[in-house]
Amino acid sequence: MLYHNYPSRLLQDAVEELSSLPGVGRKSALRFAMHLLKQPKENVERFGQSIIRLSKESKFCRDCFMISDSDVCEICSDSRRDHSIICVVESIRDVISIENTMQYNGIYHVLGGIISPMDGVGPSDLTIEQLLRRVENKCIEEVLIVLSTTMEGETTSFYIYKQLSKFNIKITTIARGIGFGDDLEYTDEVTLGRSIQNRQPFVPLK
Repeated sequence: MLYHNYPSRLLQDAVEELSSLPGVGRKSALRFAMHLLKQPKENVERFGQSIIRLSKESKFCRDCFMISDSDVCEICSDSRRDHSIICVVESIRDVISIENTMQYNGIYHVLGGIISPMDGVGPSDLTIEQLLRRVENKCIEEVLIVLSTTMEGETTSFYIYKQLSKFNIKITTIARGIGFGDDLEYTDEVTLGRSIQNRQPFVPLK
């Protein structure tokens, strides 16, 4: 039985899968599917294999939890980076955004989310304990907290600040060139880069 007036069950299945992607509606999914149908088969197979390999072969760095092709990511294994500074971010997308600014040369720590009681996400669901162990066991001089300025982001930043306060390190955050409630992913590179360059001591919100 066909639904939504699709002439083919194969096309319908493809649209169903494509429309499950974030921000992709049925019309866009149909457009993508029709585009793929017009491509040479080897191009479509290469496209499909890249997704399968991403799912099966990608790893997460054992140190910073960034996506990686090996046990330790290229950033953590790069001796030219400043390993005394850790930049704490919510997601892999944030690492990419910061790297695109070319204004930061330290290493990272990906939390894998932010504290959000409404969504059932607590501190133990994030990689905060692993961050604390890195600070305790490595020669870390500064932790730069770069989280979205949403209520959940600010809550997470404050929690991390409190946990890090027992260490003799500098705790900083980006300058407020980014408006309250903004996500890093949608911040332009110039603004984000300047905010990192002009970072300041972390001051908890009252």
